[in-house]
Amino acid sequence: MPVHQQLLGSTQPVLSISLEPGERIIAETGEFAWMTDSIQMTAGLAGLSDYMAAGQAGTVAFASRLPGSILQIEVTPEHEYLVHRKGFLAGTPGIEVTTGFQQTLPAGDAAADEFILRRIGGCGRAWVELSGDVVKRDLAAGTSLRTHPWHVGMSDASVAVQMAELSAPFTSHLPAEAQHFAVLSGPGMVWLQSMPLLAAPYRRLAAGPMPAHSVPAAEGAAGPECAATT
Repeated sequence: MPVHQQLLGSTQPVLSISLEPGERIIAETGEFAWMTDSIQMTAGLAGLSDYMAAGQAGTVAFASRLPGSILQIEVTPEHEYLVHRKGFLAGTPGIEVTTGFQQTLPAGDAAADEFILRRIGGCGRAWVELSGDVVKRDLAAGTSLRTHPWHVGMSDASVAVQMAELSAPFTSHLPAEAQHFAVLSGPGMVWLQSMPLLAAPYRRLAAGPMPAHSVPAAEGAAGPECAATT
């Protein structure tokens, strides 16, 4: 039986997932907002946990950290995604979360920031959190988009990511972290977020990079099956 999910609220939405006995999802350890007493959480080794309905149906909910949107994506080996470092909210068994892009950005006298995009791959369904209003741009092959790193919400994994630096005449009055921008090159879809996650006072929400981790699909687990490729 497929996962039944519901989005609650609008400004700062909550993802509520109903599970039948034996069904499970994966999410970051301890990041749930609330769950019924039939849900068992089993901590994983790399920051992700199983949330399973044991004995009877149950519900587990995940709240967005900032005002914005929660989007559902279908993931296959042929269609993977890159998402900002805190964008992965939950997924069905078979979803794999690894580091897809990582680069340290100078931050003047403060500690350096890391621009990290996490790759959501494998096979199944996942939910991602984007902050503020979301603007979609479809990049054709050979075209690119320059953006401040913290406004990159999500993209198809086919989109190439590079970092570039502003030329010297324009940088003398800028802080060190404002001298770099991301170059996104098609083909693929890009989701931009109007509220940058690392804007004060939300820097504390940006944890370090998540190590590679995967949860294999289990018999009877929720989520769509991926057809075998030929």
